Amino acid sequence: MTFKDLMWPLIVFSTYITGGILTFGGVALILFMRGKDLWGWGDGHTVGYMFVFTGLLLSIFGVLMMRVFRNRI
Repeated sequence: MTFKDLMWPLIVFSTYITGGILTFGGVALILFMRGKDLWGWGDGHTVGYMFVFTGLLLSIFGVLMMRVFRNRI
C-alpha cells in the first residue's frame, strides 16, 4: 500500500477530526462568549452556532466517507 492509496482516507479522517474540534469549540463559544465580540466576526455566541453546525456536517461527512473507503480499499 502506497501513500497514494492512503491519501483520500487521510483527508477524510482529518475532515472528521476537524469537524469534532469545530463542534466542541462551538459549544465552548456558545457557553462562554455570549455578548462578546470574537475577532470582529460578530458575537461569539452566534459564531459558536455556526461552528457547531459546520462541525456536525463535517463529522457526518467524514463518517460516511470513511464507511465508503473502508468498503472500497
